Amino acid sequence: MRLFQFFLLLTIYLHGAFAVKEYLFKKCAQSGFCNRNRHFASQVAENVDYQSRYSIDESTLNYIESDASIVGDIFKTVSDSTKIRFPFIINILENNNIRLRIDEDRSQIKLENKLLKKERYNEASKYAFNGEPKSSTNYKFNQISNGKFSIVYGDKNQYEAIIYTTPFKIVVNYNGEEQLVLNDRSFLNIEHFRTEDENDVNLTPEESSFNSFHDDFKDSKDDSLIFGPESVALDVSFNGFKHVYGIPEHADTLSLKDTSESEPYRLYNVDIFEYETDSRLPMYGVIPFMVAHKVGLSAGIFWVNAADTYVDIKKTENQVDNVLSSKTDTKTHWISENGILDIVILIGETPTDVTKSYASLTGNVQLPQLFSLGYHQCRWNYNDEEDVLQITENFDKYDIPYDVIWLDVEYTDSKKYFTWKKELFPDPERMLNKLDETGRTLVAIIDPHLKTDYEVSDEVIKQDIALKNNKGEPFKGHCWPGESVWFDSFNPKSQKYWDHLFRNGTGLAGDATNFHIWNDMNEPSVFSGPETSSPKDLITYGDWEIRSDHNVYGLTFHEATYESLTKRFVNKRPFILTRAYYSGSQRTASMWTGDNMSKWEYLKISLPMILTSNVVNMPFAGADVGGFFGNPSKELLTRWYQAGIWYPFFRAHAHIDSRRREPWVPGEPYTSHIRDALKIRYALLPLIYTKFYESSITGSPVVDPLFYITPENIKSFEIEDEFYFGGLLVKPVTDEGAESVEIYIPDDEIHYDYETYQTYQGEGDHHIEAPLGKIPILIRGGTITPRKDRVRRSSKLMKYDPYTLVVALDSKGDAKGTLYIDDGETFDYENGDYLYINFEVSNNEIKSNVNSGSLNASNKVEKIIIIGSSTGGIGNEATVSQGSEWTTSIISGENHAVIKSPGVKLNENWSIKF
Repeated sequence: MRLFQFFLLLTIYLHGAFAVKEYLFKKCAQSGFCNRNRHFASQVAENVDYQSRYSIDESTLNYIESDASIVGDIFKTVSDSTKIRFPFIINILENNNIRLRIDEDRSQIKLENKLLKKERYNEASKYAFNGEPKSSTNYKFNQISNGKFSIVYGDKNQYEAIIYTTPFKIVVNYNGEEQLVLNDRSFLNIEHFRTEDENDVNLTPEESSFNSFHDDFKDSKDDSLIFGPESVALDVSFNGFKHVYGIPEHADTLSLKDTSESEPYRLYNVDIFEYETDSRLPMYGVIPFMVAHKVGLSAGIFWVNAADTYVDIKKTENQVDNVLSSKTDTKTHWISENGILDIVILIGETPTDVTKSYASLTGNVQLPQLFSLGYHQCRWNYNDEEDVLQITENFDKYDIPYDVIWLDVEYTDSKKYFTWKKELFPDPERMLNKLDETGRTLVAIIDPHLKTDYEVSDEVIKQDIALKNNKGEPFKGHCWPGESVWFDSFNPKSQKYWDHLFRNGTGLAGDATNFHIWNDMNEPSVFSGPETSSPKDLITYGDWEIRSDHNVYGLTFHEATYESLTKRFVNKRPFILTRAYYSGSQRTASMWTGDNMSKWEYLKISLPMILTSNVVNMPFAGADVGGFFGNPSKELLTRWYQAGIWYPFFRAHAHIDSRRREPWVPGEPYTSHIRDALKIRYALLPLIYTKFYESSITGSPVVDPLFYITPENIKSFEIEDEFYFGGLLVKPVTDEGAESVEIYIPDDEIHYDYETYQTYQGEGDHHIEAPLGKIPILIRGGTITPRKDRVRRSSKLMKYDPYTLVVALDSKGDAKGTLYIDDGETFDYENGDYLYINFEVSNNEIKSNVNSGSLNASNKVEKIIIIGSSTGGIGNEATVSQGSEWTTSIISGENHAVIKSPGVKLNENWSIKF
């Protein structure tokens, strides 16, 4: 990109004057590999007599019982004289998953460019998977017969995968009914290696040569495309599934849309400022995992590919005797620029089963430090040390809790990371120590672009740990500092230098431990690159083109930071926020939805975006409260805080040109409403922390879409503006001027108003008054919610405070709940220093049982609130048993009762009869 274009982009960033410039980003028709595969699919679909050119050579099949796998060769028939060999392997994995990999035999290829490997890229799983997947033990191979063979698997033999050899196709059955089909529409297409001179004889009649050996899209014209066309594509049909979810990141609905008449969903990490809502454009992160759900069954597809990818979705009604039935199929088409074809099929009875199964492959969310679940205050930028400390004083002055203050890029000296602007931040360690006095933490930004001609970038070049251009030289492009080089975090050697930069005792943060990191711009964002990202023919460690591993780059960068911080802190859990992410990022980082705007539609879209992140096992997700660009009205800001307290990652952030908008700025009554919302968040930290612990163990969402709780209720499948957080059903107000909402209760379970304990029951919509100070929250009957009602200045100051249990009785008078406790910051919980407690209420008795862990916690229960119509005759006393017995008083109120001062310790079992 020419210098003028660079400064134009920079101006757009600095002033936020324009909406997203769609012309900067490729549409499918402009993208060679997407264009070619959509063309291929259309040609195949129009030819009713077409049969896939891909078939298994049955003589090559080999069943490997010890490894629960089948290997063999698929051949692509290009012509009578040309057949291309593609070795494949099918693995039967734990949790009823099946994995298919198809590679290309490139052993005979002679490649003149010695800088690159000639093999197809096959390392996406290395970064996505949390170790090698385990093989199943519940399976049976059925030998080939009549052109097909099958695998029966599952603990009840309920699943069967039938593999057809000619043409190649895989059908997956559940309880004898066809559920998923791979290559159902014969869209399987693997563009095999050929030179430009050989291209014509290697094209089938259905294929196109559009942009096979060059790219005519704007700033991509220098792309060398040394391998020519090498895309992989496959269609996957979900039979009887109307709704599919996942494949973030997009500013779009929870239930994904049909793309037959629009752009496909694009999965490609890019820096997309002021993104639009209702959009299939690419964004900052990629998780190529899709969940389908219908009554009685859920399924998932994990497309393990790190290259530029498009996904088409087509929803069709089945026809029976020319009459439309009520059954809908969802047909998907997955297209990636290169790499091997690597796909995992997941099936479970519920969507939670499928999300957990995916988590078993990619790892669960990190258990974060407790402070990171509090409130984060950020803007681009807080001016200096005095500004940072004044902000902290104002939070205390206005009695508003907060845990973390953030510094954007302006804290550095000339945007050189690992430096400070000394005239503004003369003593960072002193500032950090001052924040630590009230349990506060600082997060500072460090990005992968390193300004040329200073110590850090010079050393990165010297140590040969920079991204390289297609000539093998350190790549230089433009980003915030101007001309920069990019850190190659794929390179194992880079970790040692990254550790050195983060070490204790340096000018970065001295020996302070209340200092954590924000990794931004790690798509990677390159202002002078095509689509505001890196040229695709850059070379990463291992002699791979970044074309192949582009979507993994952000993950490797934040993982390097995580590793360095674990060494810096010694036994303290790092907190890292990343903008770019991939499958597996949940193991070490949180994410946010990037540069949103101060408009109501961005508040609305944040909810399905965060729910989608939970569906795909990236639950530590949030959105900039108030919107990054622009100036929210006081009403919008207030409503956004009331929604933001439910984001797993809860941060307010604003652009450098936005007016100050800390919680006290709008004045009354808005400040009081914001304060009240923040105090709900802090009171509920025990619930939030428990949900994170459970997610870190099982892979379950932290925030549940309604259909995860009521998977049999079709009406809940598209609801995206309300959700369950533990036992709380929440519907934030997202409409300007609204003073009431209709909240949908998805079943007949009794629910109670969070504040008044008013009863709501019956599947359907219920009217709730919601003036500006009210958040519509219902407590689901049958649940127990742990709280800490003594809200202090920060979460750390609440560590030893007692707990409150809110018991919401179901129609039978029963309830259950859990609570997780540890020290909130170290890895000691991995050695058993924690408590995981089960609570249960039945027959007018509350029982607490320490399920696991042995933490010697001194916390007690200071009160128990019991909600339900049956509490009217509960009596005046309760009998407490924990080693010995004693009585405590009960105060009855309308539709609830309070057991006061039971005095029980949480690290020992106890019971209370009432």
